[in-house]
Amino acid sequence: MTQMIFVNLPVKDLDASKAFWNKVGYSFNPQFTDETAAAMVISDTIVAMLLTEAKFKEFTKPGKEIADASRTTEVLIALSAESREKVDELVDGAMAAGATDAKEPMDYGTMYGRSFTDLDGHHWEVMWMDPAVIEG
Repeated sequence: MTQMIFVNLPVKDLDASKAFWNKVGYSFNPQFTDETAAAMVISDTIVAMLLTEAKFKEFTKPGKEIADASRTTEVLIALSAESREKVDELVDGAMAAGATDAKEPMDYGTMYGRSFTDLDGHHWEVMWMDPAVIEG
């Protein structure tokens, strides 16, 4: 079986988060989606589990606070894109859906990236790297 990654993120309003990510272009696996959780399919091996805060707390130590991502940095989630245009397409879609710029775009010629924060303040980086540089 191929190894997968499941990124679990607490959200304040699951319906609003699902609507946001649908506008960006992602879909949800209904088999793992209910009123407390939504399995957002990023790729064949990456799933972001959007969890209500109550559901998220079920997976953590009792009494442990959930980070307020709008005020603190909890994690930077970085996704690759197949081209510079795809970086812009994804980030522009997120901005149109209600995201906020996280920082200025970076352009090093062989690497290009942009970032945004989603409705709950989670920081997403989208980047493209020149395949010729990666392959060495």
